[in-house]
Amino acid sequence: FTFEPESNQALGRGFRCGFLGLLHLEIIQARLEREFNLTPTITTPSVVYEMKIRGEEKNIALYSPVDLPDPASIEAMYEPYVALSIVVPSEYLGGVMQLCQSIRADYKNTEYIDEERVLLSFEAPLMDVIVNFHDDLKSASSGYASMNYELIGYRESDVIKLDILVANEVVDAFARMVPKRDAHSEGKRVVEKLKEVLPRQNFAVALQAAIGGKVIARETIAAYRKDVTGYMYGGDFSRKKKLLEKQKRGKKKAKEMGTGRVSIPSDAFLAVLKK
Repeated sequence: FTFEPESNQALGRGFRCGFLGLLHLEIIQARLEREFNLTPTITTPSVVYEMKIRGEEKNIALYSPVDLPDPASIEAMYEPYVALSIVVPSEYLGGVMQLCQSIRADYKNTEYIDEERVLLSFEAPLMDVIVNFHDDLKSASSGYASMNYELIGYRESDVIKLDILVANEVVDAFARMVPKRDAHSEGKRVVEKLKEVLPRQNFAVALQAAIGGKVIARETIAAYRKDVTGYMYGGDFSRKKKLLEKQKRGKKKAKEMGTGRVSIPSDAFLAVLKK
């Protein structure tokens, strides 16, 4: 486990941490909550990108998607690549190859170590390797495969920033850099997952994935409706209708005044990481 201090304007002071996988992350999160009574905010895993800004000679490091400048000023984006080596029993070769095809890995070589073990070589973006890949590899090989990777430098990439909005407010902890080709599917996956894990409110909550000012995916959490007419018996229906209209106006007023903000539980951040 490795960590280093980090700070940004949106989230305040915190730590950039390196885990061995999602299970390792869950263990440390549970220990922080149990032993120190802390509820950490877990952001999306990220790597350090590099940007070539128009008019600038040197590339600038991008440590967090929150710090991304105006896209119009960016001439090119670069992301770190790694040489990825996987040792796997030959009986699981097909499943592992299929898994590597699901990320942006470039196949390089296959070497048979002996009759039962195979060494696979790939070059892949570091971002694709550190997010879920280790856990998926263990699942595809029943736990028998092992992996190693080494940084081989930066390559130009078409990554863009994906923002997640909850009740029309950008949640910086959910911001991430994604390949342009995967932006729509990843945005759809995140808002669908949030719809499952976020608690219902007294008002409808809009969940949106956006690139710049363009919304590319949307889900809505239906309002938790209280039966305000339950105590009424008989009489004209207009009485009930008036109460329902009053309730509707109250929900609208709460959203306009800011009292309709959504509190995001800490386990929602972890749930979004799991694919």
